[in-house]
Amino acid sequence: MAKIDDSVKKKVPELRFPGFTDDWEERKLGEVGKTKSGIGFPDAQQGGKQGTPFYKVSDMNNPGNEVVMMNANNYASDSQLKENKWNPINPQNSGVVFAKVGAAIFLDRKRIVDTSFLIDNNMMSYLFDSSWNRYFGKTLFEKLRLSRFAQVGALPSFNGSDVEDIKVMIPEESEQKMIGDMFEKLDDIIALHQRKLDLLKEQKKGYLQKMFPKNGAKVPELRFAGFADDWEQRKLGDISYKVKEKNKTGEFTETLTNSAEYGIINQRDFFDKDISNAKNLTGYYVVKNDDFVYNPRISNFAPVGPIKRNKLGRTGVMSPLYYVFRTHDIDKNYFEKYFDTVYWHRFMELNGDSGARADRFAIKDSVFVEMPIPYPTMDEQQKIGSFFKQLDDTIALHQCKLDLLKEQKKGFLQKMFV
Repeated sequence: MAKIDDSVKKKVPELRFPGFTDDWEERKLGEVGKTKSGIGFPDAQQGGKQGTPFYKVSDMNNPGNEVVMMNANNYASDSQLKENKWNPINPQNSGVVFAKVGAAIFLDRKRIVDTSFLIDNNMMSYLFDSSWNRYFGKTLFEKLRLSRFAQVGALPSFNGSDVEDIKVMIPEESEQKMIGDMFEKLDDIIALHQRKLDLLKEQKKGYLQKMFPKNGAKVPELRFAGFADDWEQRKLGDISYKVKEKNKTGEFTETLTNSAEYGIINQRDFFDKDISNAKNLTGYYVVKNDDFVYNPRISNFAPVGPIKRNKLGRTGVMSPLYYVFRTHDIDKNYFEKYFDTVYWHRFMELNGDSGARADRFAIKDSVFVEMPIPYPTMDEQQKIGSFFKQLDDTIALHQCKLDLLKEQKKGFLQKMFV
């Protein structure tokens, strides 16, 4: 690929395939395609496995945020089309569909469609005319960040004429094909890595369910060879103690937070800003490396609040709203993974205080330390802990590869489009 001189960047991209030198042409989307909005579909009409695919915004919520082929969960039969006088949208070339109304607009998710389809009234489609390479067109829409053109109000929305008025720069068809083919291959690689990552995460969920005893059981469903004894049980207070050390001298200045999704991380990294006052951290608890923290804030990821381990390799401070505790006589990797299961949730639900704030789970410290912890021999703990650590390391490696591929794609999107 050749890098283009700054003086001609306005009409050509910074990075091009060899052999292409012509300026790109500015066109309005309405000149090289058209928008089509959806119509309402009664729930009673949805369903089936054959017929004309009918797409809803929820059909776009597949893993990742890549533009991929659309998959339908509902179809309309020929009799439904006739009965309701529905006219399917029929792209002569190809097209993209995207959210038309509501907060889903700002997710900037778009999906490509090639066959006749129906969409509900929360969605809009743009159909490419014959001058487009289909994959170049869908990648250009990804680059557009269409949400910038939404009409913002009580309910953000797209107007078809506004979309058709958007000006874009388009090369001739052979260059479109070269660019489209490259991004299609890149998207395929990204999708492959995403599927591998999703599979590993699903495998981990399965192991978490099978390698710890279900409530009331004395042994797990799945064990390493050589272990046959019943598991014992300890109380949380038997193998840990609450950290009461506060940052009285102001020695530590990094405020940490406990995220159900991301674990213990720097507060600024999570919120994109400082929530705590750096001058008022003397009343915060000191959280050392390998300390565990219970966050009473509930969420979809953590219905009773998350318990996470500080694996940052450094000491920070946390708000007194958190319960910080330090362990002994238990393998930390094993202990950490137990709190990735749901088996301890039942104790919390049965023993939590009533009248708690809607976004927080309330449980007394004196009750919290009574939580039963399954306790196999130290050798078995270490085996389980080591197994999950290796699995987590593998997941982290795949996540890193996926993130790198997505960053590479962002770079190509910036440099290969005008």
